[in-house]
Amino acid sequence: MTIKDLSAQTGYSVGTVSRVLNNQPNVSQKARQAVLAAAEASGFQLNTMAKQLRQQRPTSILVVVKGTSNELFGSLVESIGSLVTRSPYPLIVDYIDEDDNEVRQAVQLCREKKPLGILILGGNKRNFAADFHNIHQPCVLVTNDASGLPFANLSSVTTDDRLAAAQAIEHLVSLGHRRIAVVGGDQSVSDTSRLRYEGCLDAFARYGIAFDEARDYRAGRYSYAHGYRATQALLAQGQAFTAIFAMADVMAIGAIRALKDHGLRVPEDVSVMGFDGLNIGEYFVPKLATISQSVEDLAARSVEILRDCIESGGKARHETVPFAVEWKESARCLGS
Repeated sequence: MTIKDLSAQTGYSVGTVSRVLNNQPNVSQKARQAVLAAAEASGFQLNTMAKQLRQQRPTSILVVVKGTSNELFGSLVESIGSLVTRSPYPLIVDYIDEDDNEVRQAVQLCREKKPLGILILGGNKRNFAADFHNIHQPCVLVTNDASGLPFANLSSVTTDDRLAAAQAIEHLVSLGHRRIAVVGGDQSVSDTSRLRYEGCLDAFARYGIAFDEARDYRAGRYSYAHGYRATQALLAQGQAFTAIFAMADVMAIGAIRALKDHGLRVPEDVSVMGFDGLNIGEYFVPKLATISQSVEDLAARSVEILRDCIESGGKARHETVPFAVEWKESARCLGS
């Protein structure tokens, strides 16, 4: 009995059979089980090794989370965890700083942990273009679009960040606001921040509203503290504005605290709109106007796609989940 005989018996290619017997990645669970079962039943000379490999084969799913203060990612990890607990795969979660290289971290963890598949929450296309060729397991990039990247094992599930940010600005304009400041992230390290910024510019241009980045934009991390500091910086320069769009709900809540500490009322003096639709916004005072994206949909589709790639050899795909504009108490119509 040879590898070629096993290939003919199972219907899988010689390369697939070889990868199974050598415990290499990028093989579906179905193929792995079929080849090992056939090898054991036929008394193949690597039978003992095959038994050991079957016992030691990778079983986990790796989650790399880019950013330790991003509460959207915290909610996503919770939803992913609840989905994966109903599967045969243990979950490994690794948090990195939002300025770190998520792909290099995943490469290192693949060497150490040997997962069956990977979910990466947050990313930068430049990092993927430079280093993702070192990853051979199925991977899903969550909250960022990877459709333009040339990797057959990389899928993505995201919201249309550019369109959503444009609609946030359009919503504020529809309420009568034309002096709008923006609080967001570092566009050089975050594709999400860049796309949301571009969406803002799209809307400003559409309505003929002058926007000066040096005057009207402040960047920081997606956290309460950085939203607070960015708003303080806007206020310190003395520029008048009637609304703030924050690229994350946590930044919006930080902005509201900064406005209140400055003696301004929300929404009577300044309207504030966030992005994410976190549960805390529903219970905050005032209730937070926001762009709501479904954590449940993002998590469910990401896990479903990854499992299909692991278990059935499914092809990579790229999906966009819907969002909604939520007009709540923190944004008011001027003149009302």
